[in-house]
Parts: sequence; structure tokens; C-alpha cells
Amino acid sequence: MVHVLPREYVSGESIHYLGKRYRLKVVVEPASAAEAKLRGAFVVVNVPCHDVDQIRACIDTWYRERAREVFAIRLNVISEPLRWVREVPSFRLQFMTRQWGSCSPSGRLTLNPRLVAAQREAIDYVLLHEMCHLKHYNHSSAFYRTLTLYMPDWERVKARLDDQADIFLR
Repeated sequence: MVHVLPREYVSGESIHYLGKRYRLKVVVEPASAAEAKLRGAFVVVNVPCHDVDQIRACIDTWYRERAREVFAIRLNVISEPLRWVREVPSFRLQFMTRQWGSCSPSGRLTLNPRLVAAQREAIDYVLLHEMCHLKHYNHSSAFYRTLTLYMPDWERVKARLDDQADIFLR
């Protein structure tokens, strides 16, 4: 088990994106708009003053924007071979503390923007898992057979994601 320290939102902390680790760089410029951008090996957050809540909000907005782009692309790719998916399902983003996603009975996906911190195969696993619920709205043996058919090594991918969950969800 990895001991994860609470985030302080200061320069030097780690920020994960698509399975890679970047360094947070907080730049205080009184005339700047609050925003976060990926710059080389850094996620640079510009803020007018060092306000932890504002820095957190910038990072959350940045994750949300990246997640919206990445998830839309990956949902298109993953849904292509799934015969029961007639159209790519809509999704909404919601920060959650204990889960990566869910699927409503109406077929709408809710995805955790922090999932974009994980490797692409982990993102694909979560998206496929939720789309399998469009066929089997349960965790039956048929559900797991379908999941295994489309991602034979899903258990390895899930185990790795579970091992990193404390880091990505903090």
C-alpha cells in the first residue's frame, strides 16, 4: 500500500495525466487570469494570488477539459466493435471519491474526470466496463464474459488502476 500525502497545491507536487507524472508549477502574477496549462514536464497554474482554493479549481477545470476530450475520443474507438452500441453514449463528468464511472439505466455514463490521470488502457477499461452495462445492467457472469471478450486482460488493468487509485483520486 502506498502512503499518499494530502495535496497542498504548491510547486513541485506531482500531477498525473494519461499515466505520466508532471510537476505542478504555481505562478503568481497579480494581473493574470486563473488557468492551468500543460507545458513540457509541468502543469503550470497561473493565479493572481496564492489561493489554494483557486489553484485547486484551476486543476479541476484542467482535468475536466482534458477528460472531456480524451473520453470522447476513446468512447468512439471503444464503441466501434460493440454490436449492442448503436450510438456512442453521452456522458457527464463528476468528481467522485470512490469510483471511476457509472452507467444509468437509461444508458448515460457518468465518468470521473480524475480518470484522465491514468494510463490509456485503464481509461479504456473503465469505458468498456461501463459500456458493457448497456448490454448487461449488472455484474453477472455474462457481463464479465462480455468484458473479457473485448479486453482479455481487464483484470490486470483493473488491478493496476486500483493500486494507483489513492494517488489519482486524492
